[in-house]
Amino acid sequence: MSTDDRIRWDRQHGSSRDAEPPAAFLSMILESDAWPALSGNGLDIACGKGRNAIYLAQRGFAVTALDISAIALAEGRRRARQQDLLIDWHRCDLESSAPAFAAGDFDLIVNFNYLQRALIRPMQQALKPGGHVIFETFLIDQAAIGHPTNPDYLLRHNELLECFDDDFRVLFYREGKFADGGTEAFRAAIFAQRID
Repeated sequence: MSTDDRIRWDRQHGSSRDAEPPAAFLSMILESDAWPALSGNGLDIACGKGRNAIYLAQRGFAVTALDISAIALAEGRRRARQQDLLIDWHRCDLESSAPAFAAGDFDLIVNFNYLQRALIRPMQQALKPGGHVIFETFLIDQAAIGHPTNPDYLLRHNELLECFDDDFRVLFYREGKFADGGTEAFRAAIFAQRID
């Protein structure tokens, strides 16, 4: 990612200090009685201002949160301090170098509104056997109605499902037009468990 990209993300995250609720798909999964309660070490990929990291910490997870924007991370830290939540915040450019996750570091990895295909395998390996992933981002259909439009950041139909067909049990999957925070977008989402 270029310096211009870092500046753009800092500018975008600096434009508002309004707290956002956690991703709708994340809260739907974690608040459902359909699966056993999840706990342990959590990782939030491309966390932005930390809406999902904070939600996980509120639910008792020990959370590591990654993002490129120093402004977003500072705001996330501020919000977490207000609630006495301990979150391990890290600034990193996920496009220029993959974070060095140790195999089996995490019980839960969440990834929302971000697609870096090269990170999917390292994310899978960073899960403990029996660990879970909750991943949701934009579908190729989104290009026809708004941001993002770059196909590099849009999933093909069934692509996310295919990414988790080996060594994972898919517990829930969906594709379509869904609202998150009042805004509708074409998304694919998966909740899966590592079984190897």
